[in-house]
Amino acid sequence: MTLREDDAGVSVLPRQFPTNRGGLCQKGWTSAELLDHPDRLTTPLLRDPVTGELRPATWDAALDRVASGLRAIQDSSGRDAVAVFGGGGLTNEKAYALGKFARVALRTRNIDYNGRFCMSSAAAAGLRAFGVDRGLPFPLSDLGRADTLLLVGANPAETMPPLVRWLTEQRRGGGQLIVVDPRVTATARQADLHLQPLPGTDLAVANALLHIALTEGWVDQAYVAERTNGFDAVRRSVAAWWPARAEQLSGVPVADLEATARALGTGGRVIILTARGAEQHAKGVDTVSAYVNLALALGLPGREGSGYGCLTGQGNGQGGREHGQKADQLPGYRKIDDPAAREHVAGVWGVPADDLPGPGVPAYQLLDSLGTADGPRALLVFGSNPVVSAPRAARIEGRLRDLDLLVVADLLLSETAALADVVLPTAQWAEEDGTMTNLEGRVLRRRALRPPPPGVRTDLAILADLAARLAPDQEAATVAAARFPVDPATVFAELRRASAGGVADYAGIDWARIDDADGVFWPCPSEDGPDTPRLFADRFGTPDGRARFHAVDHRPAAEEVCATYPLHFTTGRVLAQYQSGTQTRRVAALRRAAPEAFVELHPDLAARLGIDDGDPVRVTSRRGELRAPARLSAGIRPDTVFAPFHWPGAGRANSVTNDAVDPISGMPEFKICAVRVEKA
Repeated sequence: MTLREDDAGVSVLPRQFPTNRGGLCQKGWTSAELLDHPDRLTTPLLRDPVTGELRPATWDAALDRVASGLRAIQDSSGRDAVAVFGGGGLTNEKAYALGKFARVALRTRNIDYNGRFCMSSAAAAGLRAFGVDRGLPFPLSDLGRADTLLLVGANPAETMPPLVRWLTEQRRGGGQLIVVDPRVTATARQADLHLQPLPGTDLAVANALLHIALTEGWVDQAYVAERTNGFDAVRRSVAAWWPARAEQLSGVPVADLEATARALGTGGRVIILTARGAEQHAKGVDTVSAYVNLALALGLPGREGSGYGCLTGQGNGQGGREHGQKADQLPGYRKIDDPAAREHVAGVWGVPADDLPGPGVPAYQLLDSLGTADGPRALLVFGSNPVVSAPRAARIEGRLRDLDLLVVADLLLSETAALADVVLPTAQWAEEDGTMTNLEGRVLRRRALRPPPPGVRTDLAILADLAARLAPDQEAATVAAARFPVDPATVFAELRRASAGGVADYAGIDWARIDDADGVFWPCPSEDGPDTPRLFADRFGTPDGRARFHAVDHRPAAEEVCATYPLHFTTGRVLAQYQSGTQTRRVAALRRAAPEAFVELHPDLAARLGIDDGDPVRVTSRRGELRAPARLSAGIRPDTVFAPFHWPGAGRANSVTNDAVDPISGMPEFKICAVRVEKA
């Protein structure tokens, strides 16, 4: 999109761009409303120690309070007593600077971000199979040309509407769309075939599909032999997943499994995509690996017009996880415990490699340790609202309240900011330059339309000011200020050097090249060399260049239904709201379209419980409850209830969700837990 400012205000205009062809969703068209919203924060806030209220303060007073508090806590309890929590909506420059700030200015290992709740399972599965984590290893336009497209746990019609034009193009061209989802979503209604499994059984479905492909001779044996390792173990593991067994477990009819396997195994151009429905489980990495196994067995990755991919879930879901705000990561998608990576990045940063801390812990583990005897005593939050978005949210809210110091940088008073000791007002998307990286690995420019309003600073400026204040003397403060530039172009130039030679290599990308080419695909190691729209044509990103199968087996959800909690609960999004709703709930048109939380139930279940459409209901799990009006729909399984996660308070879906996590990715099990439902 492009923006125009005139006497009438800021207008959002379409732009013919390769990925969306000028299309935006309702959230995009209305996004300018927030620029001058009356709720906009334009001055720092400090909590009054007497009244407990947040009161306006000067920037010097706020930053001095933050710096003195951080220094005192680290002096008394160690460097790791301070933690940092970032967001998948931050620009590449801000994500990079935040990771650098944690490791250089604070020297804490405790940093992670809300993207851990989004794409971490797919990222881990992609890394262990391909040696590379890029949402799509091919251009988005390939979707429109696919003969068969399998979407697993994805509802782009509501979560990513501009992508739907590619699904429409695919079907108009004679392609077949197959959707795997427990609900009849807006996307599922467009499908040629909809598989409606019990939540948490996607892995069993994938293994059954590969079982059928093996039985019918659809496995590309030459591809498997020439380009992969580990298939024999997978062959043995899926032998036990005959279709009838998968049907008994998942509820997906054998005939639908066979039709899906046939479409995948005999189609010309075939693409398999996963998203949060398959990934937000305590076995999310294994579930994604099962679909990667299926794609590899069929010879899809690296083949023109075919492959496996993952749909991102946040504005910078791809770039936000590449440059250092993850607990175990340095810029360029390097591992923080790799000695060579530490030496390279420390050299760019001008610090000894031994001064860099080691790996931290994943997001939920970090949040759940806040304020405890051995956990961090202070937390800095940039671009996230864990009071609404974290699983077992009431527990996390309590952890935040237990902190000695909570600092939140945001443009609005989110539910997390409302708990803070210090709130720092930050610039919005139209008020600062920078770059973002989309699900294709295409690095894009974001241009400022106008400067931030008086009293508001950018995240980069806040980090620079804090770094200088945390320095022990004036000379060190001067060095620190220089180490944390506030100009995004300068930060990006440093990011390029830090990422050089890494998996996500941006060394050959500059802003001018991005502008000239409508984005540049990483890896791009050389300014005068090509970028990489397609990965895996000749080799994978593993040491031997071969993709790796991983034998995985279905296991039950971390919490199964019982007599007390007899129903499955799952969560997701609605079209008119986004993430924790801090911004979208303040846009009038979006609020009218989706004004409140709801609980979706099948009419048969509602009848058994004596619930009518619109009745207030209570959903209770072992962790908490939510209350919201009932919405009856024949499009959901009778054994499952659904609620969107965009609302706080009584309608907060994450009061109910399970905090069990995937042992590899740290992803919480948002998509299934056991509940009971009753009329409130």
